[in-house]
Order: sequence, then C-alpha cells, then structure tokens
Amino acid sequence: MANPRILVFAGSIRAGSLNQKLAMAVVKELALLDAAVMHVSLADYPMPIYDGDLEAQSGPPENAQKLQRLMGEHHGIFIASPEYNAGVTPLLKNTIDWVSRCKVPPNPYKDRVFAIGGASPGGLGAYRGLMMLRQSLTLGLGATVLPEQIAVSRASDAFGDNGALKDETQAKQLRSLLARLLDEASRYAR
Repeated sequence: MANPRILVFAGSIRAGSLNQKLAMAVVKELALLDAAVMHVSLADYPMPIYDGDLEAQSGPPENAQKLQRLMGEHHGIFIASPEYNAGVTPLLKNTIDWVSRCKVPPNPYKDRVFAIGGASPGGLGAYRGLMMLRQSLTLGLGATVLPEQIAVSRASDAFGDNGALKDETQAKQLRSLLARLLDEASRYAR
C-alpha cells in the first residue's frame, strides 16, 4: 500500500503567521510518520473575491483550478486556520468557495479526508474559527472532516526554536490527530 499523500496549507499568508508555524509543525510531524507530505502557501494561488458574475463571464480563475487539481491529487488535507472575528479568514473562505466552483473532476472535497487546526495568541486557540471551517467543509461541501482537531492557544509562545509545539500535551494531541489523518487517508491511497 502506498503512503498517503497529504497536502498542508494555512489560511493565512501574513509574515510570521502562527498558523504557518502550525502548518510547518504538521509537515515535520507527517514526514516523521512517513507520509508523502506537500506544503503550499495560498500566496501562490491568488484569486479575486468570489463574484458570481465574474464566474459566469470567465469561469473559476486559473489558480482555483490549479489548487483544485492539487487537492484532488492528495488523499488527505490539513488546514491550519486562523480565527478572525470568530470566523475563518477571508482568504481561506474565498479559496474554499472558488475551488468549490471548479466543476472538472475530481471534486477536491470528496473521496479524501480533512483535518483542521488553528493557532491563536488568545486562550481559545482559534476554536470558534475552526467551528465555522468545519461547518463550511462538512455541511456546505460534504467533506469528511475528522472529529478531532488541534486548537493551539497562546500560540505566540507555543512553538520552540525547532518549530515543534513546546507543550507536550499539545504535541501529543497533534501527533494523535495526524496519525488518525494518515489512517483515514490510507483508505483512499489503495
């Protein structure tokens, strides 16, 4: 059986993003678990704000189509999502919406498994934004999202110099989540 291919990205492109740090910690942990892991930045896939008239005129943007194909090549996807005003970032929501409008198979929200996590300088670790992300993926798009998630609170001090989570409880929680992601993704790798 082939190792599952896992795509990792963050819903933030800001310099010094805590969620980019979380995404990189995920990439390192997945590599240790022998996953075929790929990290991308949404900065490499710029898209206009979703507009139905623009879609009717010219279809989904080329970058939405590229990201849709890339997502379709992976068995699992990890999204590190910041929280803005108790929701997901406009960047992440716009990306999800545009990619969902690509009608050429494969549907990137089906036949693969998603894991989500968030990092925040506050005490909730982007938990409210993760609820909105879960709702968009599961209810809006019919995606399979693992019930477990990681919410890294006080994330400004959560990562060590090596990029890993310093708190052993959180580090174990992340490893457990990623092991489950690989287990579920391996069902699609056959």
